[in-house]
Amino acid sequence: MKCKDCKERECYTDGKTCFPWTEKMESAYSDPVNKKMHATSTALEGNYYMQLTRLEEVIKFAQEMDYKQIGIANCIGLAREAEVIASILEQFFTVKVVCCKVCGKDKKDLGLTQINKDKYESMCNPVGQAFYLNQEKTDLNLLVGLCIGHDILFTKHSEAPVTTLVVKDRVLAHNPLGAIYSRYYLKNKFKVPDIL
Repeated sequence: MKCKDCKERECYTDGKTCFPWTEKMESAYSDPVNKKMHATSTALEGNYYMQLTRLEEVIKFAQEMDYKQIGIANCIGLAREAEVIASILEQFFTVKVVCCKVCGKDKKDLGLTQINKDKYESMCNPVGQAFYLNQEKTDLNLLVGLCIGHDILFTKHSEAPVTTLVVKDRVLAHNPLGAIYSRYYLKNKFKVPDIL
């Protein structure tokens, strides 16, 4: 199966299958939580297609799922943005926010690479962020700009479902797709043709 090379997209237009539906998939969708989550997200897409921002979708989704408490795990570099997002969400939910430097653990203690070796640097602590939000019993956790890898560790250790609201990209104003919309990046950095 090579979805990347497929131009017809018959799975979308005609229901063609290149990967068989299995009982394991059926079972996953039959789980009550998964079933509600899938139905809710599908209804949002159908009812609000191209009408809502991602933040508005998160709010609607969480309301439809009957979530009461939302967690935000943010990069300290996006503390202002996390504060604004939390202020918006607090109109609808109880919100718990935890920044990446929680616990204030020195990078040197774990032998981690420092940006500036001449001064103290707290490490990012995505596991600590997840543990804090687990303790707070959040219903849904939002990632706001965690570093690559830290987002994965957070998701791995979060007991609540996780969605990414903001993807960190320090070069492209937190818009990673900007790289593939730029002919310069495609040609000079990634060495691929402009196929968009």
